[in-house]
Amino acid sequence: MAKKLFKRWLPDHNTIKTHPHLKRFGTRLHDPNLWHINRHTVPGAVSIGLLVAITFPLFQMASAAALAIYLRVNLPISVALTWVTNPFTTPAVLYFCYRLGAWLLGQPVYHISFSEISFDWLWNQLEAIGAPLVLGSVVCGVVAAILGNLFVRSFWRFHVISSWRKRNRLRRRNDNQC
Repeated sequence: MAKKLFKRWLPDHNTIKTHPHLKRFGTRLHDPNLWHINRHTVPGAVSIGLLVAITFPLFQMASAAALAIYLRVNLPISVALTWVTNPFTTPAVLYFCYRLGAWLLGQPVYHISFSEISFDWLWNQLEAIGAPLVLGSVVCGVVAAILGNLFVRSFWRFHVISSWRKRNRLRRRNDNQC
C-alpha cells in the first residue's frame, strides 16, 4: 500500500530520461535506486531529507539531491522532505535548535533586539548565536534522521507483516472452503 501511494506521486522513469533540463546530469539520474521505492532506499531518503532540512538552512533541495545521488537512495523523497522546514516552520525550528545548542554548551540564551537591520547587525548577531545554533542544528538533524529512519523501517516492517497475515488468513479461508 505505501509503495503504491508513493508511486502515484513519483514521475515516470521515461519522463526523467527525456526531460530537457535533466539531460545534463547524464546517466547518474538513471540509477534505478534513485527512483525505486523499497525498504532500502526509502529509509535512507527520509534520513537524508530530515538531516538536510534541519542542518542546512540554505540550498536544502540541492544538498539533499546531491546526497541522495551519492548514497543511491530515493531522490524525490529526500528532496521532498527538505520542505519540513519551510518559510513558516524555519523560524521555530531554528529557535529550538539555538535553544538546544545554548543549553548543551551551557550558555545563556541571547535575546536579539531588532533595532536596525543591516549586514553589520546580522553579522554581530551571528557571532553571538552561531556556535549554539550550529551545534543545536546538527544534534536535531541527526536525531531527526535517526528517528525518521527507524520510523520508516518499523512502518515498512509492520506493513509487510500485516500483509503476510492477511494473505495467510485468506489462504486458510480458501482452503477451508474447498
